[in-house]
Amino acid sequence: MSASIRRRSVLLVGLSVLLLGTLAGPGVAQQLSARSGPQTVALLELYTSEGCNSCPPADVLVSSLAAKGLTLERVVSLGLHVDYWDALGGPDRFAQAIFTQRQREIAARHRTRTVYTPQLVLHGRALSTWGALAAEVQRINHTQARADLSLEVTTQAPNTLEVVAQAVVLEAAARPHTQMYLALYENRLTSVVTAGENAGHTLRHDYVVRQWLGPLAIDTQGAARLQQTLSLQRAWKTSDLGLVVFVQQPQTGEVLQALALPLGQ
Repeated sequence: MSASIRRRSVLLVGLSVLLLGTLAGPGVAQQLSARSGPQTVALLELYTSEGCNSCPPADVLVSSLAAKGLTLERVVSLGLHVDYWDALGGPDRFAQAIFTQRQREIAARHRTRTVYTPQLVLHGRALSTWGALAAEVQRINHTQARADLSLEVTTQAPNTLEVVAQAVVLEAAARPHTQMYLALYENRLTSVVTAGENAGHTLRHDYVVRQWLGPLAIDTQGAARLQQTLSLQRAWKTSDLGLVVFVQQPQTGEVLQALALPLGQ
């Protein structure tokens, strides 16, 4: 691509993406944007750890969703590595305490005393039968979205992203009880595990959350806006990064809408 900005529009099912240039060329202000559609996109959270030998099949499941037709226009996945396995083996380089806290909040919401890995949480509720995932996603996709979401990403300097995330909650009654979250994830990650239950194995992960922002309250007009400069570590592969914004009611765990924007367009 030349230094001049080329512009094209890509229309997806329930998701509008606008591409201005790419996120790879120097010297040009480059932008990507996405907006949610009228139907609800499902949010899938995988609570996992590299120290858990039953977790790799869950990683494979999440990585295979697009090939099964469960693309980002239907279900948005987040790989949340918890840290409570670190004491039992080697530390998980992707683990964050905030993900353990979020998983414990889900357990408390549903009056469950224990947390475990791997755990799949679909649209705020634990998915006890993995085989039901496709049917549950289809059911969620057939419901009317209760929020409008948008994402804009601009890059001018190396290793930084200028991000604007916005949400509008459509129902006045839902506004006091809804929060917005933003996550930056990375795909195609590989780890050679040297300790713990997976010692000697090479593990592969997708949708691993690198940065987590929120919750941000929805105001009385039903809107939330987050403008943030994200600093990227040099080891992170820009072409494999993506952003997710979603809105959720903390009391029930219900997700009103989710939206993903892969940066490697």
